[in-house]
Amino acid sequence: MAVIGVGFWGQNHARVFSELEETELVAVCDMNRQKVKEASRRFGVKGYVRVGQLLRRKDLDAVSVCVWPSRLGEIALKVLQAGKHAFVEKPMATNTYLAQRLLNEAKKRELYLSTGFLLRFLPCIQKMKELIHSGDLGELVCLIAKRFSWRPQRIGALGVVRDLAIHDFDMARFLLETEPARVYARIKKVVHKNLNDYAQVALLFKGGIDFFIEACWLTPPKVRTLTVIGDQKIAHLDYIKQEVSIKHEQEEIKLDIPKVKPLTLELKHFARCILKGEKPIITGEDGLHALKIAEAALKSSKTGKLVKL
Repeated sequence: MAVIGVGFWGQNHARVFSELEETELVAVCDMNRQKVKEASRRFGVKGYVRVGQLLRRKDLDAVSVCVWPSRLGEIALKVLQAGKHAFVEKPMATNTYLAQRLLNEAKKRELYLSTGFLLRFLPCIQKMKELIHSGDLGELVCLIAKRFSWRPQRIGALGVVRDLAIHDFDMARFLLETEPARVYARIKKVVHKNLNDYAQVALLFKGGIDFFIEACWLTPPKVRTLTVIGDQKIAHLDYIKQEVSIKHEQEEIKLDIPKVKPLTLELKHFARCILKGEKPIITGEDGLHALKIAEAALKSSKTGKLVKL
């Protein structure tokens, strides 16, 4: 394995790949020479500042792409064209056209392509999915997700819809096991002149189930929650604490759920799929579908109308 982009999150990828039994970290790459020097020394591997030079290595099987969101698709395409399997952090690409190119390239070369929706690996999310489909909450009414953060410092951000809310677009598809039929959104540029930093998005599913998402880069305290409302009970998930509680009338029960390191589970799964020839839990198609929802939300906000998917 190699990691391209060794900022904060890329360093985490490199650390995990250096620790897993299934992988050997052989190189890191970043356009910032100081970051390359530091990561190369930390992990005891060769460092590169040129992607093309890295991808010419014959001992390289797969690459994790953790560059700026605005460059993810561009770099991932080079990885696939070089014949390497690719794990690409979300949102995988700037638009659905480029995302589809990645899918086509991976299919043509019979390569693995996965994207970074690590929330699927949380036991608390798996428990929420079980509650939704077991009927334990009663008839499902709606789901409400809140994802708040302080203003991002990184260069190359794409806005709160594609950088942050996209996690919840994937969660909606994963939890409900279907695609939204229509999207309605109100998206604003409150503080950032060139980036949307506040969004309210409604995903409307067939059968009358709605998934409401609020995301912003305006608040210092980090908030990551999901509430599932049924006509009998309400389930609440705190992503940060990895906790799930169920409320029924005057009673509230906190479920006993193990806490995990989702990035380790996600990257271990990706590596094992390549080694064993198995289908990943998260594919390039999942990244494409999430981007389709993001683009529909942006279009809805611009036109003030519902957008059909």
